[in-house]
Amino acid sequence: MLTSSKRAILQTLIDRGPLSRAAIAEILGLSRAALSGLSGELIDAGILREAETSYGSSRLGRPSILLEINASHGYLVGMSIEQFGCPMVLADLHGTVLAQAILPATRVPEEVVDIIEEGLPALLSMAGVERASVLGLSVALSGFVNHSQSVCLQSAILGWADVPLARMVEERVGLPTSLENNANAAAVGEKLFGRGKEQVNFSVVTFGESIGCSHYIDGRLYRGHAGGAGELAHCTIELDGIPCRCGKRGCLDTIASRHAVVSAAHAATLPAESPQEIEELAKTGNPAAIGILHRAGNALGLAISHLIQLNNPERIVIASVDGAVGGLFRTVTKQAIDAYVLPQLGSVTDIRFDDVDEIFWARGAAAIAAHRYLIGAGGAKGSRDAA
Repeated sequence: MLTSSKRAILQTLIDRGPLSRAAIAEILGLSRAALSGLSGELIDAGILREAETSYGSSRLGRPSILLEINASHGYLVGMSIEQFGCPMVLADLHGTVLAQAILPATRVPEEVVDIIEEGLPALLSMAGVERASVLGLSVALSGFVNHSQSVCLQSAILGWADVPLARMVEERVGLPTSLENNANAAAVGEKLFGRGKEQVNFSVVTFGESIGCSHYIDGRLYRGHAGGAGELAHCTIELDGIPCRCGKRGCLDTIASRHAVVSAAHAATLPAESPQEIEELAKTGNPAAIGILHRAGNALGLAISHLIQLNNPERIVIASVDGAVGGLFRTVTKQAIDAYVLPQLGSVTDIRFDDVDEIFWARGAAAIAAHRYLIGAGGAKGSRDAA
């Protein structure tokens, strides 16, 4: 078991990257002797390793040896439940994906457990990794997850309520297992493995069949009091709008999600089955396609402007699979953000559109498993088990 002091060292390295012993001791307020003993135990356990050396600006004196998390200490399994299938990855502690597979699509909890049990041996075989080296497994899904990350309380897309999926998987495959909302998994993936490592306050907006959102505040994932922070998809954008799967009306999801824009194209009898195909029609001057993308982009930009004014993040990453938020949709979204947000906040917020692949959420799930192994179930702000 890792002590709180050792977890604090690991959290510091997650937050700031490789550091010298002296730098870690100063950040944590520990004596160099205490830090040396604790880091030595982590090195002996294989969790940390000594990396490259670092010189001061003058390059005089002895160089400092940097410490970093040892990527090959163990491996994590991440899986996400998507409409097209269930991507599953095996990653090391630096987020490098060693093997991946797209497992069959299903919305039946027992079948999810089945495909994980059947897919895991093949994944390990592809990477040449022994099962004993796997540190944990996590599943990302669209929905509310309880504060202990073990039960899916509700998922409108999956049609689930109070499903103890983590326990079901753990009992079957024998690995420490957790659940996470897919947007939260994306944010943790950015923090541990991506470009969010240097950011203290940032948000991730994910664009897929539904719209997801998550926040890092003061360097910690913010889940809210009951785990529901970040439900941007169900902010009301149109009063008395069309019904949403959540039971409300006029939610952002009914206007700007992939499902919404494709449904709008069908209603307009457009020959399009994806946002990309609607973009192609818009390029030809098709007025219906242009109108759909303008409406969706304006709604998404309006919602994000509210997010900026509520949280004042350093950066917002808008992640879309295969460039689904592209072309006209992207332009209108950015214009709407600029139009609706206070100028002094918009000018200091870095808005990034990121085209991601089909394993994006599964890799985020692997990051959740890594975070739980290194830091524990806490480390989040606002949830009842935050530490």
